[in-house]
Amino acid sequence: MKKYKIVEKSKIWFAISLVLITISLGSLLIQGLNFGIDFIGGTIVTIELNTTFDSADARTIVDEFDTGADLTYAGDDKTQVIITTKRDLNTEERQALFSSFQEKYNLQDTDLLSIDTVSPSIGAEMTQNAIIAIIVAMVLMLAYITFRFEFLFGLTAIMALFHDLIVVLGVYSVFQIQVNSPFIAAMLTVLGYSINDTIVVFDRIRENRPKFGKYAYADLVDTSVSQTLGRSINTSLTTLMAITALYIFGAPAIKDFALPLMVGIAIGTYSSIFNASALWYTIKEYQHKKKEKVLATK
Repeated sequence: MKKYKIVEKSKIWFAISLVLITISLGSLLIQGLNFGIDFIGGTIVTIELNTTFDSADARTIVDEFDTGADLTYAGDDKTQVIITTKRDLNTEERQALFSSFQEKYNLQDTDLLSIDTVSPSIGAEMTQNAIIAIIVAMVLMLAYITFRFEFLFGLTAIMALFHDLIVVLGVYSVFQIQVNSPFIAAMLTVLGYSINDTIVVFDRIRENRPKFGKYAYADLVDTSVSQTLGRSINTSLTTLMAITALYIFGAPAIKDFALPLMVGIAIGTYSSIFNASALWYTIKEYQHKKKEKVLATK
């Protein structure tokens, strides 16, 4: 088995993460996130057109009311159009929107399937619940890893998770990808996937610990990561292949869930392999040197 010098290049891994986090936080502060209707409220209009349609034609109509509105297909034959706008359209605007489609596609009044209003208060509640869910998940993970391994393993694992969370949010902020309710479910899935990868590495470190000297942390980490590297990369690649297929061929709702998963798994794999164990080594080495310094002064 080839042993990779993970610890020796830890400054490189930390520098890469620092750059990613800096870009992410900068974009989040400057641009913020492009919250979808689920978070900031708006109007959802569903119309049966009774025929397949060109999205460009539908877009021409919708742009008169909101150039930022989203259009998606629906129905078994994709004859329904779902218009999602962050604007709270009043009664006159809703009627005018449907009338434009009615004239273009010769529709009946019954072809207006639904008009739903999403309240901003619901979005605020969803945001609060999402933050609580992520915090609770991290606290429970920290408690479990501390019980199963040691507190330092748990601490570095949670630090790696924060890294994953910030970078994924940063990607969404930089490219202004819309954040909606499936994003929250995807983020919780990413946290679970990433912590699983990290636990595999930490479990191998614990197994190998008796084979190395008491303070041979560098060799211990390099050997353990090298032993699990193939498993981590292969698992992530096969998972990414499946999710990529879902993203390419799936419905819009599936794509909203698959995209953050793709980004999160890629970032999570990186942090589990290169950051979590290197952080554990760095703190352990610092504690050891501090202890030696205290003993030397006595």
